[in-house]
Amino acid sequence: MGYSSDPIWADISPIAQSDGGPNPLAAISYTEGYAEAMSYLRAVMAANEMSERALDLTEDIISLNPAHYTVWLYRAKILSSLDLDLNEEITWLNNIALRHQKNYQIWHHRQYLLDRIGNADGEIAFVNRMLAGDAKNYHVWSYRQWLVRRFGLWDVKARNGRAEIKEALQAQAEEDGDGDEDEVPDLVTEVAEETNELEETALFVAADVRNNSAWNHRFFIVNGSEDGQGVKDNDVYEREVAFAKEAIRKAPQNQSPWAYLKGAVERAKGKDGSKELVEFCGEFVDLDQCTVRSSHALDLLAEIWGREKKIAEASKAYELLRDKYDPIRRNYWEYLRGKLESTAAA
Repeated sequence: MGYSSDPIWADISPIAQSDGGPNPLAAISYTEGYAEAMSYLRAVMAANEMSERALDLTEDIISLNPAHYTVWLYRAKILSSLDLDLNEEITWLNNIALRHQKNYQIWHHRQYLLDRIGNADGEIAFVNRMLAGDAKNYHVWSYRQWLVRRFGLWDVKARNGRAEIKEALQAQAEEDGDGDEDEVPDLVTEVAEETNELEETALFVAADVRNNSAWNHRFFIVNGSEDGQGVKDNDVYEREVAFAKEAIRKAPQNQSPWAYLKGAVERAKGKDGSKELVEFCGEFVDLDQCTVRSSHALDLLAEIWGREKKIAEASKAYELLRDKYDPIRRNYWEYLRGKLESTAAA
């Protein structure tokens, strides 16, 4: 039954979409049901109606178009006005999020709810459930950082939900006719029921060493708790450097741990860390033999040598990157090499 024939909405005069007069240039082809629902939404929003039926209307429209930002804002306003149970809203939102994992509006709405609820119980477990479907979902990782900041979860152990996630995914695989355990993502490897964010990042990296989102989150956790000033504790510094180096040795052409290593060293030690980086890069680059196991190591060496005015070494590194190890960006490497030599000649 449509809204026009529903007695609950009999007192509302719907406001139709205006596409620019009787002969619009490019009218949007909405479905009949969506167009009708939106006409009633315009009417209740114009009247600033805060009611259960308006809330139900937003739910209907979100089911048709979950990316409709205005509807989400109106829904939040109604929830606040009616002082409804926000935990019930979270339960409803969970189902929406699992069906529309790349929807930004869902996560903004979730922030609003959690901020008002005032605690993050069960959130890390739900976030992990989302990441089990896509371990590099940008919106989920952004929300995870917000959770850490908002609730101070820098070093707090929380229920990770991994055991339940594995069970649910395995059940789904069996229902789909494929009970192969290999189909269950490594993300849900059996671990302790509670983990902190640093331990979580290690699990994500172990599952996929190329998950740049996990590396970024680890950098955020390690450095964010230090107000972004770099690691002050030498034990923590050594741990993070060792973590990055171990990952690099497993996959030398993986850019993520190289960026992490460079950031960790330079943020903590500045230029004083260059010697340590050069020594490690030497495991992957031998200019005398012109052998290179990692173009990222060669890139980092070229940058450091250029900074140290070792023009010949840096220029050779850029030439190797240009001609052999990263020719797809040859113009970029040639630009850096030319800039280096121009600076040296000045």
